[in-house]
Amino acid sequence: MRDLGEKSTGVQLDDTDKAIIGHLQDDGRIPYAKLGPVVGLSAAAVRQRVLALIDHGVMQIVAVTDPMMLGFNVQALVGVSVVGDLEQAATAISSIEETDYVVITSGRYDVMIEVVCEDNEHLLGLLNRIRQLPGVESVEALTYLKLMKQTYDWGTR
Repeated sequence: MRDLGEKSTGVQLDDTDKAIIGHLQDDGRIPYAKLGPVVGLSAAAVRQRVLALIDHGVMQIVAVTDPMMLGFNVQALVGVSVVGDLEQAATAISSIEETDYVVITSGRYDVMIEVVCEDNEHLLGLLNRIRQLPGVESVEALTYLKLMKQTYDWGTR
């Protein structure tokens, strides 16, 4: 792995970094003692590599929950049209607890968000809160009927 130095974009990963990431995408709980020999390093060296990748924003190791199993029975993708400062509107939207994904986009909508709600009444209240934010011109919710695929293993290049 090259010296990551300051946090940057387009970090160049070596084959060992890519192997570490690949194995962690398969099993994020694999012990360093088991991962090390698989990628040709000691447990301590793998630990240092993993911590460097995390510290520099290359990856995260998190638990992904199923919202439905936790009582969030309504999920939606919400398109928001904004007048004025897009980043200010996106920041305000990001502060809403029910949002788990917020991006500024090009095309029909200025901001796209993913939300999780307990039920349709909760979603309606949330949409009303979003509509009241400064700069929000319109909101369109596309509720999820059935999740067909969700992965986090797009790998490395």
